[in-house]
Amino acid sequence: MEQDDRKLFVLDTNVLLHEPLAIYSFKEHDVVIPMTVLEELDQIKDRKSDVSRDARVAIRALEDTLGGDTTPEQIINGVPLPSREGHADAIGSLSIFPDHLVDFTLGALPGDGNDNRIINTALHLQNLHHPRTVVLVTKDINMRLKAKGAGIQLVEDYRTDQLIDDIRFLSKGFYQFQGNFWEHLNKVSTERHGRHTIHEVPLKDLDNEPFYINQYLIDTESDFCGRVTERSDTHLHILDLGRERLKNLEAWGVKPKNVYQGMALQALLDPDIDLVILTGPAGCGKTLLAMAAALELVVERNRYDKVIVTRNTPEIAESIGFLPGTEEEKMMPWLAAITDTLEVLHKNDVNPTGSLNYIMEKANIQFKSINFMRGRSIQNSIVLLDECQNLTASQIKTMITRMGEGTKLICCGNLAQIDSNYLTAVTSGLTYIVERFKDFEGSANLYLNGVVRSRLAEYAEEHL
Repeated sequence: MEQDDRKLFVLDTNVLLHEPLAIYSFKEHDVVIPMTVLEELDQIKDRKSDVSRDARVAIRALEDTLGGDTTPEQIINGVPLPSREGHADAIGSLSIFPDHLVDFTLGALPGDGNDNRIINTALHLQNLHHPRTVVLVTKDINMRLKAKGAGIQLVEDYRTDQLIDDIRFLSKGFYQFQGNFWEHLNKVSTERHGRHTIHEVPLKDLDNEPFYINQYLIDTESDFCGRVTERSDTHLHILDLGRERLKNLEAWGVKPKNVYQGMALQALLDPDIDLVILTGPAGCGKTLLAMAAALELVVERNRYDKVIVTRNTPEIAESIGFLPGTEEEKMMPWLAAITDTLEVLHKNDVNPTGSLNYIMEKANIQFKSINFMRGRSIQNSIVLLDECQNLTASQIKTMITRMGEGTKLICCGNLAQIDSNYLTAVTSGLTYIVERFKDFEGSANLYLNGVVRSRLAEYAEEHL
């Protein structure tokens, strides 16, 4: 390949913090790390936060490539990336650019700010290597705007882990047919398996949609509701559920208020589904259904030993300082949504406070911080991961890999309520697992349409 055909990607610090092995994501093209980025990584690596681990992983990845017998001249000119499992297409080179040695003048941004130095580096390389394509890659929106204004022709977000381009295309977990479902079909083969009825339906009669395992099917005119249990090249196997049966499901005294909640509750109570992902607007019932199902499965059906509730802890306003007490006491303010839900479930009891304490002990409900989950192996439990729209893909991977034998994981989140500075709806870890787990037979995903919390919450969701 000609040198001019290979692009030059200049990486910002936040790209390496978001994905420490990002240097392997640019295939045959070359990667440049400004010296200012190394200085920022050095300042971050010793902090007491999760991002420090990512900084250290990124530094080790750079050392694996540039360490050893590499000379300073080779580091500046570019060192071929070593082969790495899962990154066989990464055949470009990696170099460190000594931006502290360059006197930026013409067209450069003023000041010694790190962002400006990285932008000036990309601008310098664009002029130096013309007509070769130079691309600045950063996850900072304002920095992308500044770079464009400074004259850099190509500025991009890091999108390698972005599976969809528009959140409107995110799988909702169900497919709705117009009219009557049965009128779409020319031929149906039906079998009984114990209490279950399975329909075998030709794919060519179903709009040739890319159906996947555990996707729910409904229509607009009949009582039909089904769940895909198997998919071949020609046929779809559908478990017949029925809307009325779904609406009559019950968990800990909670019944579905619409068919979407019915489908979610069916997945939550199914022992063959290990991962349930619930998305939807505020007030659609995600946490209430998850908690009710958890209590039903632990206390009433004795399928699991305990309930572990966790979430990450971003703050949406000024910090109120350190919280006193044990780990569980520190987590109580963050998990107030869970205690609110428990109060709703027991508000009609003679002694609601006593009932709450009894159930907390009976169901062995534990409030845990996500910071201490690494290295754990959680067995025979229900784990409720709330507000997981604020988690990155790697953080959610860490959580999922903690799940041991006989454990069910429930992930809840609203992609319209992201508090993280570096995440958007399309780059959130919640979006990532919805797309990644579509074809896994042990998972189900449901988008809960409709706000059922109150008419005030419904109006706010629609008009604010």
